[in-house]
Amino acid sequence: MKLAKLLLVAPVLALAACSSSNNDASGTDGTNANAQTFGGLSVQDLQTRYNTVYFAFDSYAIEGEYSQLLDAHAQYLNATPAAKVLVAGHADERGTPEYNIALGQRRADAVKSFLAAKGANNVSTVSYGEEKPAVAGHDESAYSKNRRAVLEY
Repeated sequence: MKLAKLLLVAPVLALAACSSSNNDASGTDGTNANAQTFGGLSVQDLQTRYNTVYFAFDSYAIEGEYSQLLDAHAQYLNATPAAKVLVAGHADERGTPEYNIALGQRRADAVKSFLAAKGANNVSTVSYGEEKPAVAGHDESAYSKNRRAVLEY
């Protein structure tokens, strides 16, 4: 009987112990008051989750949907002069290796130009062409993920 009561009470006590308080040992509420956002995105999100621009087949034109994303990267780069970014251009496997290296470079340069137009000048570029696919495969689904430029901090 005592064991049964203990088994019922223990989960309740555990939940009560971790209830509504987010206070850490320093007495703060668990948020970082110095954390900055750029275009509504944290620096970590910009550097890891929202760092890729995808392109249409045989194109290096930046689609409108990526303007806000690149604006946020430009804001971050302008606010953080010590930050540097490498834009890596990629292509899908269609086309010759030479053509794909050139296309990857045009994609990287397009992103660099966009950022430079917003004042971010701490950007360099490289092209990997078709050599570093994000997704293996020989269909449009894979190709669309491999036509990209990645901002690497």
